[in-house]
Amino acid sequence: MRALTRREALTAAAAAAVLPLQSLAAQPATPAVVKGRLKQSVSRWCYSKIPMPEFCEAVKAMGLTAIDLLEEPDWAVVADHGLICSMGYAGGGKIPDGLNVRANHDAIVKNFEEKIPRAAKMKVPNVITFFGNRREGLSDAEAIANCVEGLNRVKKIGEDAGVTICVELLNSKVDHKGYQGDRTLFGVEVVKAVNSPRVKLLYDAYHMQIMEGDLIRTIRTNKDYIAHVHTGGVPGRHELDETQEVNWRAVATALADLGFPGYMAHEFVPTRDPLTSLRQAVALCDV
Repeated sequence: MRALTRREALTAAAAAAVLPLQSLAAQPATPAVVKGRLKQSVSRWCYSKIPMPEFCEAVKAMGLTAIDLLEEPDWAVVADHGLICSMGYAGGGKIPDGLNVRANHDAIVKNFEEKIPRAAKMKVPNVITFFGNRREGLSDAEAIANCVEGLNRVKKIGEDAGVTICVELLNSKVDHKGYQGDRTLFGVEVVKAVNSPRVKLLYDAYHMQIMEGDLIRTIRTNKDYIAHVHTGGVPGRHELDETQEVNWRAVATALADLGFPGYMAHEFVPTRDPLTSLRQAVALCDV
């Protein structure tokens, strides 16, 4: 999940929040995934204190098949453990410096040209990119046009490789001040205009709950434009439990009932034993 991206901006918060880790032996032997109607994954940066091999074995034991938000060197690591990277970093820009500014397009195109074919070889189904922060004098209409222009330059790369380019919706109220793609309709307008099966939204439900709420209706209405979903408790981005306001089981049920083919990836910072918190979230969303 670079300066000002998840890995650097949020690792400190994750490290501060994580309590001492229970041994893997203390975790239940049975998988948390029983029904499996909805594919689940987990974002690596939230569990950065756990060595990668241990983490792979733990999530695999829970019944997960993927780990989210990995840089290229880790794609092979998860593959060695019988998992995939469900969302990879492939040089799609930084959160504030994204597709809304045309000057950023050349670098993003070049990186995708190099890395998306490698992602395909490693069976990485999705790569992430960003809308970017507002600039003075840059209207939403112009920003949308710029995003469409940039994505039109890269969509064939994704189409040829069978890899979906996912543009993430983020909140501009709490975590990413100034981010322009902070509403679902902004993202949908971009994806509709690009009109490619390999350019979709990463619908981060944590972020969109902060900005607009109405998660289930929004997902149902815009299901054709969403490839991937992130979770996180609101407020605080912690466990999916009684301390926060979203009914995640209802959200997961809505996705499963739609036949959502993508992943629901957990992206919350645990405040208790991290593997126990993750197992509880996976079981909650196994609908």
